Amino acid sequence: MAQKNLLLEYIEALLVAFVLAMFIRTFVVQAYKIPSGSMLETLQIGDHLLVNKFLYGVKIPFTHEYMIKGKDPKRGDIIVFEYPNNPSIDYIKRIVGVPGDVIEVRDKQLYRNGEKVEESYIRHSEGDVVQPGVRDNYGPVTVPEGKYFAMGDNRDDSQDSRFWGFVDRTAIHGRAWIIYWSWEGLGNVRWERVGNVLH
Repeated sequence: MAQKNLLLEYIEALLVAFVLAMFIRTFVVQAYKIPSGSMLETLQIGDHLLVNKFLYGVKIPFTHEYMIKGKDPKRGDIIVFEYPNNPSIDYIKRIVGVPGDVIEVRDKQLYRNGEKVEESYIRHSEGDVVQPGVRDNYGPVTVPEGKYFAMGDNRDDSQDSRFWGFVDRTAIHGRAWIIYWSWEGLGNVRWERVGNVLH
């Protein structure tokens, strides 16, 4: 009898832990791994992140409807969101335009509302300006209500809003918060990145 009670206690503890973990993952924070170099040098391939899902609001599970709407995303936020062309895939980029902003890229330089944007975190892997195409010369476009313009920090090697359009507010999962683990492979941990808060 005592052994049966002990087994029930273990099952109950596991169920509570599972429900709690699912609640946290759904509404509060979720882990993601960086698979590509579109956000270099800010994010490295092999960085593992925690994403704050609570900041922008609490959604009804498996929907885009908000139970509680939080803060609106702002310029400079690094966000995780559903890729517009395939919502089953998650992308990570930086917001460079919020609703009402006029976004333009001229010879690789970002302009917002006619003003040159100084960005210390971006990288250009190629010196030449590509003509024609949207990578190095784009817009101007006005960001619609409820939408955001997102770009990778690695501007010459990023599939972003220049190519597939705006990010819907309801498609955003959350804001990248902290790097909890980073490695280039077995035995090569990047300890200096662990614990870095993302801005």
